[in-house]
Formats: sequence, C-alpha cells, structure tokens
Amino acid sequence: MRTSAVAERAGYSVQQIRNLERDGVLPPAARTTSGYRCYGEVHMRSALAYRALAAAVGPVEAKEIVRAVHRTPITAMLALLDAAHARLDGERRALREARAAVAAIADEPIADVRASDAMTVSELAAALGVRTSTLRHWDSEGLVVPGRAAGARRYAPSHVRDARIVHQLRAAGYRIGPLRDLMPALRGGRRLEDVASALAARDADVTFRSRALLDGAAALSALLADIPGEPGARVS
Repeated sequence: MRTSAVAERAGYSVQQIRNLERDGVLPPAARTTSGYRCYGEVHMRSALAYRALAAAVGPVEAKEIVRAVHRTPITAMLALLDAAHARLDGERRALREARAAVAAIADEPIADVRASDAMTVSELAAALGVRTSTLRHWDSEGLVVPGRAAGARRYAPSHVRDARIVHQLRAAGYRIGPLRDLMPALRGGRRLEDVASALAARDADVTFRSRALLDGAAALSALLADIPGEPGARVS
C-alpha cells in the first residue's frame, strides 16, 4: 500500500509515517521500480502499535518498544512492556496511599490555628511522640521548616499544623518524596476536598494510560503475528 493509505488508516500525516520509518518504528519499506515506498500490513500494525503506546508511555518510550519488535529478540520488547506496566502499578499504589493519607488528616485543622500552638522542637516532638531528630529531618527535607529564635528552632502555629499533617501522612505510609510534592498545596491553605479532587484527576489519567497500554499490548500482539519467525506468527 502507498504511504498515504498507511497514514490515513493510522491517523497520521504522510510525513509522520516517513518519520516513523526513519526512526525505525516502521521497518524499511520496499520500493517500486519508480522509487515509491510500498508498505505492507506489518508497517500498518507497527504504526497502530506506536500510536496506542505513545498515549500510554509517551512518544520516546513508544518508539523504543516498537523498534525492539523489529530489531531485538521478543524478550527485549516484553521487558520494556513489563517495565511500563510496573510503573503504572507503582502510580496506582501511590494514589492509594495518598487517598489513605487524605482520609487520615481529614480532621486536622488546615486554616484554623491558635497562637498557643507555638512550640519549641522538644515540645513539638513530645506532643507528636517523635524524636527531635525526626523534626530536624523534616526540616532538611523541606516538609516542615520552622523559624529561628536565638538560633533555636521555633515552631509557629502554622508550622505545628504542618508537623501534625506530616506526622499523620507518614503514619499512613506516605513517603518523603510524594509528601514533599503534596505539602505545598496543604500549606497554601487548599482544602482537603481540593487535594482529593486533584487525586481523582490523577487517577483518571493513570486509568487512561493503563487502557492505552492495554491497547498497545494488543496491537503489539497483532504485529508479532505478522513477523515471520516470531512466536504466534501467521502461517501464509
């Protein structure tokens, strides 16, 4: 089939199809005596697999996966696909932890603090039931950064509130990295409902990419069936 036919069926422009061939996503096309490209079903399936995978993992990784079909043993492609599934699974676990954390701090005051809540590092550590070294670690990680009075840490009411939130989030299993990303939203006075809404949007995105990866895996399976010598290849 001509380049324009592949482009139309795959939902790309003619130039994009040529670019995919140049990048190794499509195997080299045969040429007619007049020099025109002549594509087959394997090229079409390669383009469709790339399109589905790009929605799941982005164009760079999608190219790597489809190129692996044409250039390496099938196990290399499967390893790349497994890694993509594992990352999505990790994102889902992080979302579950985040929801549990939001539920854990649902009763924690976010905007309403009292002047009497100001504490020294020792007082706050005792109130939370943690070591002073834990509070210093949170400080170094940017989670709870108190002020200083005569060189000593002094936790204002807003810092005490942040420390309570961090303590409950950590108890809920929230890791330092994701917690560092979440705290600015809470510190900025956003309501927990807003955070929950953001988590729901993130969940929808992960679900979309999971479905796209499923479509990409199906397209790869169909592609392998058209490549001679691969397991499950069609016999003509």
